[in-house]
Amino acid sequence: MRTVVFDLDGTLADTSADLIASANACFRALGHGDLLDPLEDALTAFHGGRAMLRLGFERLGQGWSEAEVDIQYPLLLENYRCAINVHTQLYPGAREAVQALRDAGFATAICTNKPEALAETLLGLMEIRHLFDAMIGADTLPTRKPDAAPYVAAVEQAGGTVARSMLIGDTETDRKTGISAGVPVALVTFGPEGRGVERLSPEALLDHFDDLPALAARMLP
Repeated sequence: MRTVVFDLDGTLADTSADLIASANACFRALGHGDLLDPLEDALTAFHGGRAMLRLGFERLGQGWSEAEVDIQYPLLLENYRCAINVHTQLYPGAREAVQALRDAGFATAICTNKPEALAETLLGLMEIRHLFDAMIGADTLPTRKPDAAPYVAAVEQAGGTVARSMLIGDTETDRKTGISAGVPVALVTFGPEGRGVERLSPEALLDHFDDLPALAARMLP
């Protein structure tokens, strides 16, 4: 079965504002105020909680260590769990495009570096979990993207085969995952990096979800 695997943050949904808010809550608790901007730092948000914490500590202009990041990371996750769907929005046409793929006989899955429980919670709140045959998170397996194993697991759990699959993503991590798994990658251009993702030389670019069904049919004939 042909299978389309999606990244979540920055690909299906713009989660950046809620992610940034969870990091800023940590810095406020430390007495530093909000150190990250939900618009300017959106790309950092899509690289994960630790990346946001590192950026904030760097902006303090004083010595910091990875030990401080390790201390704050579980607090960030708890902040995020408590306010995971305040500002988050599906990108235009995402829901309709996934449904169109399924109607055309494709299997669909998610492979994300968001912790599995948080991803499941968010998908449920956005009322789209039923649109995906499998969901693999950062901690579902011992490794995460760009290792190929989570991608392979997503495809196989969805009932597909890797040789007839592709990945839709938004970052270098997704591009590297595709290379590791030996599958084509389409990177979205409506994320914070815009058409800057062209530098990663993906097999395709996706400017709007309206174009996805035709793109998938072309890349997975």
